[in-house]
Order: sequence, then C-alpha cells, then structure tokens
Amino acid sequence: MDFEQRARELDLDIPDFSVTPYTGPKYGTMKSHHQVGSLLFLSGHVPEYPDGTPLYPGRVGEDVTPEQAIEAARLTALNCLAGIRYALGDLNRVAAIVRSLNFVVCAPDFYEVGRIANGATDVFRDVFGEERGIGGRATMGVVSLASNVCFENWLTVEVTD
Repeated sequence: MDFEQRARELDLDIPDFSVTPYTGPKYGTMKSHHQVGSLLFLSGHVPEYPDGTPLYPGRVGEDVTPEQAIEAARLTALNCLAGIRYALGDLNRVAAIVRSLNFVVCAPDFYEVGRIANGATDVFRDVFGEERGIGGRATMGVVSLASNVCFENWLTVEVTD
C-alpha cells in the first residue's frame, strides 16, 4: 500500500517540517527523532500549528472538552506523521507503529484518557491500516505539559530500508 497516497485520500493536512521546522526544540535541548537500526524514535509531538500556536491549551475536563482534546490528539498525530516523513523521506518506509506513549493533561477526576488518545492512534490506523498502524499503547493523565498543551505523543516506529 502507498501510505503517501492513503494520506492524500484521507485529505490529511500534514505539515512539512523541511519548510516549517519541528517546534520541539523550543522546549529545550533535544532533536526531533533518533533512529537505531530499524527503529525510529520520535521525540514528543504536541498539538501545535506550524506557527507554534497550541490547539486547545489547558486541562481536559476543565478548560478543554473531551471532543476538543480528541481533535488536539488528531493534530498531534498529523505532526507525528510530519516527523516520520521528515526523518525517513516519506511515509512508505513505515513497516509498523511499534508503540505510542500518550500524555493527556486533565483534571484530577477525568478518567477517559484512553478515549482522548484514540484521536491520535485512529489516524495512524487510518493511514497505515490495522496491522501496521496499531501498535502497543499507553496513555497517562498528567498535571501539565510544556506550553500548556493538552496532549503529547511519543512514537516508536519500525522502518524499512
């Protein structure tokens, strides 16, 4: 399957990090990704637009509705796809999503963090298919993230040559 074509069919607006750089380094000393053998490790990606503006800042269950947080998770997934494309040249080198680690900034009594993470992992499934697009996943509710974003994703991807 051609994953670049699939992303176009889904009408996904994936940023081009070669034009508008990955915004992660503004958070400290880091790089966008690191590859070891056939594994690509993406640094934390968040729901920011190319100009660095976060989508729905705040806490889910207080400032942000679950529906808004799911939308933020989807934007995060698009940024992850941009990170994959930037690291590998195109999405067709993806063999599989290995692991997705998700962080949801939420009120202490908000327990649907997995539902929020579905916003991101559903995008990976839609692009790469059930077999390649769904990997292991963990999702945690946290007190805060940099720039008051409501969601963050760390992704590990198996790649082909």
